[in-house]
Amino acid sequence: MSLNNFIPTIWSARLLSALQKSLVYGQAGVVNRDYEGEIRAKGDSVKITAIGDVTVKEYTKNTDIDSPEELQDASQWLQITEEKYFNFQVDDIDKVQIAGPVVDEAMTRAAYKLRDALDAFVAGHYVHVPSANLVGNDGAPIAGLAANAAYTKLVDLAVKLDEANVPTEGRFVVIPPFLHGALLKDDRFVKSGTEGGESRLVNGQVGEAAGFRVLKSNNVPNDSGTKYKVVAGTSMGFSLAEQITSVEAFRMEKRFADGVKGLHVYGGKLVRPYCWAVGTVNNAAT
Repeated sequence: MSLNNFIPTIWSARLLSALQKSLVYGQAGVVNRDYEGEIRAKGDSVKITAIGDVTVKEYTKNTDIDSPEELQDASQWLQITEEKYFNFQVDDIDKVQIAGPVVDEAMTRAAYKLRDALDAFVAGHYVHVPSANLVGNDGAPIAGLAANAAYTKLVDLAVKLDEANVPTEGRFVVIPPFLHGALLKDDRFVKSGTEGGESRLVNGQVGEAAGFRVLKSNNVPNDSGTKYKVVAGTSMGFSLAEQITSVEAFRMEKRFADGVKGLHVYGGKLVRPYCWAVGTVNNAAT
């Protein structure tokens, strides 16, 4: 090859960071970590101890009461079902030519990808919400872009939670961007004055409406851009347990390169299904 045809490659020390979604479902206030304990690997289990209801009976004066009832065991098991890993290498020549924090940037992206997978995992548990707590369905989804529909359906979700005796404190709802856009056209949301300020401190939070902290996410489960599953509830509903069990830096045996690998294990359960409500929302006006 002629040197006159050689086109040099200029390596920049400034890495182009990846665009990243806001991670919402796995954060405090949406899930709880009450039973995290000591988990080490896929297959581990955490026992959540609980008892059934106690019966209250009528008392009649001068009459013997019934024998004590036996408390029923209502314990649940939280299984560690997920294992995710990353494993990348950086060649010595690349490190010299780039002269930037390549490994640090790669670790940041790896950590984000792990958390993104966990976010989607938690969101997918909407399928365990009881039918009594559903607003709309796949056959008759809510028209999310109809006038005032977005805010109205948040109220409907709040009513479902009220009827299930879910506390009003700490309620959240996770919506897709198009539904946030619809809310911005509704004075009841805009005039609440909650956009900005302290609400920006919570990942994905874009305001408050109908008694909910409103969180926006691109991880809202959907069917090819339609029939979005909008989850509302409190952190009492979902228990999450996770652990980064290993992160190892190593020198590759047959290459002049450094490698880094890591393992992330986790599991979760909708331990109180009635603490979640789900609205099926269509990205359309009708």
